[in-house]
Amino acid sequence: MPYPSKTMSDPFPMQHIITSDPFPFLRSFSKVILLSCLFLCNSHTQAQSQPNSEASAIAATVMTTWKDSAEGRTPGWNYEEAVVWKGLEGLWYNTGNARYFNYIQHLVDRLVDKDGNIAAYKQEDYSLDNISGGRILLLLYKVTNQEKYYKAATILRQQLKDQPRTAEGSFWHKKKYNRQVWLDGLYMAQPFYSEYAALFHEDTAFNDITRQFTTIERYARDPKTGLLYHGWDESRQEKWADKMSGLSPHFWGRAMGWYGMAVVDALDYFPSGHPGRAALVAILQRYAAAIQKVQDAGTGLWWDILDKGAVPGNYPESSASSMFVYTLAKGVRMGYLPATYLSPAKKGYEGIVKKFFITDAGGQSALQGTVRESGLGGEPYRDGSYQYYTGEKVVTDDPKGLGAFLLAADEIDQLPRLMTGRGRTVLLDYYYNNEYHKDITGASVRYHYTWNDQTNSGFSLFGNIFRQYGMRTDTLPLAPTAERLKKASFYIIVDPDNDKDVPAPNYVSPKEIRSIHEWVEAGGVLLLMSNDSVNAEFPHFNKLAERFGIHFNEDNYHQVTGNQYEMGAFTIPAQDRIFTTTKKIYMKELSTLRLKSPAKAHFTDGGKVIMAVARVGKGTVFAVGDPWFYNEYADGRVLPAEYENFNAARDLAKWLIQQAKR
Repeated sequence: MPYPSKTMSDPFPMQHIITSDPFPFLRSFSKVILLSCLFLCNSHTQAQSQPNSEASAIAATVMTTWKDSAEGRTPGWNYEEAVVWKGLEGLWYNTGNARYFNYIQHLVDRLVDKDGNIAAYKQEDYSLDNISGGRILLLLYKVTNQEKYYKAATILRQQLKDQPRTAEGSFWHKKKYNRQVWLDGLYMAQPFYSEYAALFHEDTAFNDITRQFTTIERYARDPKTGLLYHGWDESRQEKWADKMSGLSPHFWGRAMGWYGMAVVDALDYFPSGHPGRAALVAILQRYAAAIQKVQDAGTGLWWDILDKGAVPGNYPESSASSMFVYTLAKGVRMGYLPATYLSPAKKGYEGIVKKFFITDAGGQSALQGTVRESGLGGEPYRDGSYQYYTGEKVVTDDPKGLGAFLLAADEIDQLPRLMTGRGRTVLLDYYYNNEYHKDITGASVRYHYTWNDQTNSGFSLFGNIFRQYGMRTDTLPLAPTAERLKKASFYIIVDPDNDKDVPAPNYVSPKEIRSIHEWVEAGGVLLLMSNDSVNAEFPHFNKLAERFGIHFNEDNYHQVTGNQYEMGAFTIPAQDRIFTTTKKIYMKELSTLRLKSPAKAHFTDGGKVIMAVARVGKGTVFAVGDPWFYNEYADGRVLPAEYENFNAARDLAKWLIQQAKR
């Protein structure tokens, strides 16, 4: 059955958003008050879990302080906007609050037309700085499925295909910087390149991506300190380049920051079995050791010139410090780095907040201490000397600093939850729910309640919540057996296929029921999520559920007419032992439950059982008659503010972890 069967269009167009140019970040208090109301108090935005106060405060600064495009300034397409957008994307993932996503989409839509053309973009410049924003195009495509974002991203991918290269295959930083590779460019190009390759099946591209990382490390890494020089000139002809090595003279903080973020972000998309994955993890580990050594012991910050410390003219710099915090914290969260690196990450973040984070008399927050720019060559000529770097202007609320700080804050915000489920695996069934469709390339891809599906039909946000608790998300595309379940602490089966969904559904068999039951008895936590009577298979799925005293009724409870959301509202009782931070949820068109021992009702409505819990041996089963936490009703883009489905998903994940005995 084509999805969505129960979806609705977004009833809240962005009619309240003012068209304006977000950069440069010029301050205006009256504008802050007006736009804060529009963006932060929008009644159509789902009010979900709050990030740490610094992150939300800087996000407010970002979304309310900019130069009005009505003054005749044309918005630009460059990496400064892109790093800010990535920071706001992280806030969206951490909170389920769509105001961040809507802000990003609004700004991109001012630059990308219906045919995918990007305003102010010139492919003939072959500037890697223009590639970074492609990651946001991919985000918007994956979430909205609008073809214009795919077309725009493909324009950027074409640039990389034609980008001038060194003899060993590294991208030139820009066409005008003949045969030069800068650390900055690895961040600008490689995470986008990796994500695009993963999304659109360019498997061999990971060989090229690996080569680009390993080549620049081989040339630019100093064997004594482990730090990487800012730039490398293959020709050795630039005045800033050493005639023997081709390297620039110094270890510039932000260049190293860009490089670290490039490695840790590109790894998100590397195939698990690709040898380049291990190569990048090794690079990251060497990198982390090197930057930890040059972290200032007193403040936790990093210097603009990393190895010069308090030499006259040098100074702690906020964007580089934020980038290092992000790289270390994410590296630990993703399992690439040992947990010992959390200490320098936390100390660095505390130092940034103490020294650079300020709030003015009007309540607006700002980030100080960001060097506006540092480069090599060009006009006027930048010679890469110590005097050049330390003489560049340091400013407040530079977008590169703000974006990097948001990325760091997004990671730090996850740390209190990170150890909750650390080391455990949550397994999502891809056997009973086994639907495919053609993607834009014509390839057959799995979708519908999957970890990777970021459209309305996916479980990408639910999966991200589990990962925020330190868990590993995995899938089971085969029939469950004792061997296949033994490493999992949690197993989720959602919306098993009927013959309308797929031609030959995989029905639950007695043998598989025994395997699942024994796994639960041994301490496993099973999450069963059905659907309404039209959209799920019941007879075989109920044979599994009934082993735990649960029966999904073939009904269609809580039907909703159009956008009358209140028809789908449930109020969570105070002091609910599972949904401890949630007051009101939305769920429509679900199957109710019929119970017998050992199952017990957890939540009822009008005499109908909506959720149930069963204790079986050492294990636990939670059942609900709806997929419920798919993106449409968890990511904040559709539901009105009072519905707290994102909070409910986070509450349930935390409770499930508490039940785990394996």
